[in-house]
Amino acid sequence: MASVKSKNNKSTEIGFICILKDKGVTGWRRNYPLYGKPDFVFPRSKIAVFIDGCFWHKCPKHCRLPASNKAYWNSKIEKNRIRDKKITKILKEKGWMIIRIWEHEIKTNELNRKLNLIKKTAQQSAAAIGVKRRL
Repeated sequence: MASVKSKNNKSTEIGFICILKDKGVTGWRRNYPLYGKPDFVFPRSKIAVFIDGCFWHKCPKHCRLPASNKAYWNSKIEKNRIRDKKITKILKEKGWMIIRIWEHEIKTNELNRKLNLIKKTAQQSAAAIGVKRRL
């Protein structure tokens, strides 16, 4: 169990930062003080991005629970999923757009679709408040 890490996952958050920079996406913040602790927040556009690890959030394609102590892991990960739904509901009620990206999507076309959604929403939000920003 000690080998299962939940923080500083370079294949997810750090990889996503590189992609954001490569695509010229700006306006995001990390460690932003927002309920649920999103991985990335676009405060002006009210977009919260969560990079969900395939193990910790039970990706239907890639989650493989450890063979030992299955009851513990099933319970732990199910609580994570319930918490994710609660966070999403609360933030949406407060007017935030929630984008969840699976760890395995970081290197797929699905990520490009979600990045385009972020850019479009950020541009519309900036236009609505009269701010010209290049994303």
